[in-house]
Amino acid sequence: GPNGAGKSTLIAQVAGWLKPDAGAVHLLGEDVSHLSVSARANRGLGRSFQVSSLAGEFSALGNVLLALQGRDHGAFRFWSPLRRDARLRAEAMAILERVGLSERASVQVSTLSHGERRLLEIALALALRPKVLLLDEPMAGLGPEGTRQLTEFLKPLKAEAAILLVEHDMDAVFALADRISVLVYGKVIASGPVEEIRRSAEVREAYLGDS
Repeated sequence: GPNGAGKSTLIAQVAGWLKPDAGAVHLLGEDVSHLSVSARANRGLGRSFQVSSLAGEFSALGNVLLALQGRDHGAFRFWSPLRRDARLRAEAMAILERVGLSERASVQVSTLSHGERRLLEIALALALRPKVLLLDEPMAGLGPEGTRQLTEFLKPLKAEAAILLVEHDMDAVFALADRISVLVYGKVIASGPVEEIRRSAEVREAYLGDS
């Protein structure tokens, strides 16, 4: 849906940041409405954010290492011992390789390009080994080429995890989705397969302003 439709609010409720006024959130058949954000993450829910959640003072590698430490429920360790953990370091580098950032591993996050930061956010979500991956407007701020590259990167991830994608770039949505729900001011006005949504006059009128 368009801006203000309620897309990010929906993601926040699924992730556990907001409590719904009504209804329930089910994850892999379990009602998780009462569970915290971390408890939902432990059950396989990974999320990337519309607003960057990266630690800008750390390197790309450092951010992934911190995500891996949190996933493994390890007691807090100072940065130096964590950085020297060979197992975590190898896994972190493998994740950075997947998203195409291995050569940028030592670069401070604050100096990465916008597109690189979006990829790093997805890397942090992948560090959780999610069964369900929430992506909140991953194309936001990307140009046409960045959007194309990220779309191509996300396609094979569908074989590893269910993806709930919130996005108003309809070309990206049509390229990635198997099923689409269209929100307008918090209401689902259409839900169905890609071609059904593509042909919907109601969707065109509400989203594109067509008559």
